[in-house]
Amino acid sequence: MQRIERLGTGIGWRPEIAEAVEAMPGIDWVEAVAENVCPGHVPDSLLRLRERGVTVVPHGVSLGLGGADRPDEGRLADLAARADALGAPLVTEHIAFVRAGGALTASQPLEAGHLLPVPRTRDALDVLCENIRIAQDALPVPLAVENIAALFSWPGEEMTEGQFLYELVERTGVHLLIDVANLHTNHVNRGEDPAKALGELPVEAIAYVHVAGGFERDGVWHDSHAHPVPRPVLDILADLASRVSPPGVLLERDENFPAPRELERELDEIRRTLTTAPAEGRTVRSSSDTASRGTGAPQDTGPARQRLALAQAALLSALVAGTPAPEGFDRVRLKVQSRALCAKRADVVAKVAPELPEILGPAAYRPAFVSYAQCRPMTGGYRRDALDFAGHLLDSGGPGDAGARRELERWWRERSGPTPPAAHPGARLVRAARSALHRGRPALRSA
Repeated sequence: MQRIERLGTGIGWRPEIAEAVEAMPGIDWVEAVAENVCPGHVPDSLLRLRERGVTVVPHGVSLGLGGADRPDEGRLADLAARADALGAPLVTEHIAFVRAGGALTASQPLEAGHLLPVPRTRDALDVLCENIRIAQDALPVPLAVENIAALFSWPGEEMTEGQFLYELVERTGVHLLIDVANLHTNHVNRGEDPAKALGELPVEAIAYVHVAGGFERDGVWHDSHAHPVPRPVLDILADLASRVSPPGVLLERDENFPAPRELERELDEIRRTLTTAPAEGRTVRSSSDTASRGTGAPQDTGPARQRLALAQAALLSALVAGTPAPEGFDRVRLKVQSRALCAKRADVVAKVAPELPEILGPAAYRPAFVSYAQCRPMTGGYRRDALDFAGHLLDSGGPGDAGARRELERWWRERSGPTPPAAHPGARLVRAARSALHRGRPALRSA
């Protein structure tokens, strides 16, 4: 395991708060969603921060390292290029799956549009370890992987989160990005004890820590990244800081951005939490700690991949395509997750194609999209999803307002081909053109 430099206190860089971040005092580093950075056109704000000596870390969200398929070579190459372009000391991703189906299951490929939890089983661990080794070999800098938040649990799990992460580090030498907000989420939603998870972790492998806010509704905690950091999350951060001095801590905020002074207040509270945490029993990383990692021998993961592929495809189909829930899952929680995925999908499509809610009207856009999405899985990313949604409306004779329909036809035509869709026999051209569209990639938010 390669040593990670000390990062200090940072904040998630987002275009909406770029100017505010540049002006904030005491920012040692920032994290940018990797998929939103083009290596040949790095945002000027990030370039200015780099020139001032602020470290920039790309945070990937679309590799799907916990999925049954091996990591896509193109996605890995893109992540490596972003690390080079930003001069990053490491890159980070998630212990999650984001797609399922395809060749391993001889079924339609499905996109979740969000990070979903992997089962804590031997099969899933074997596959994850091999996927991480593949990623490590392809990346120019060390990799750290993040624990995610979940609304539901897999049946038949064989390990706790701490045990799963400990063995992952032992076998691969990968670093950890520990999100204390996600530990709180899993405490509320899955009854998991954050202190127990921290006690089982190989804390010397932590590269940095995420801190974020959320909200509770009907007994379910939603990891929104759009609300202030609550006290229970800071308490978990204090517990972690009493066990190890993390090389870096970062505040995440993705939506509903407050005034810069409020973000600075939250950063100050994070710093106070770190400095006032008791140091008794704190682990200090040593070269002997890091050198002993990553000695596990590669295994034949073919059968494990097949089993994992079938399980993940069945689950994702239930979440996004309306098929029956697999046996053993909490059906109520799966419905909550399904609604959350649909809502997120509507929100992201509105961001990548803001003309759609403008054309349809904000009040009409969301119910129309939710109706479209409930049994129409996303298969090619959010931009493709926006085009498919517009084509579906035009195929079905909507929107009812003639002016809105003309605007929607014009928008669809400009983005998908020369033939305008219409609700007559020529509508088959819409479907033919849509099938030939370039497959876009989903741009998810950080977790």
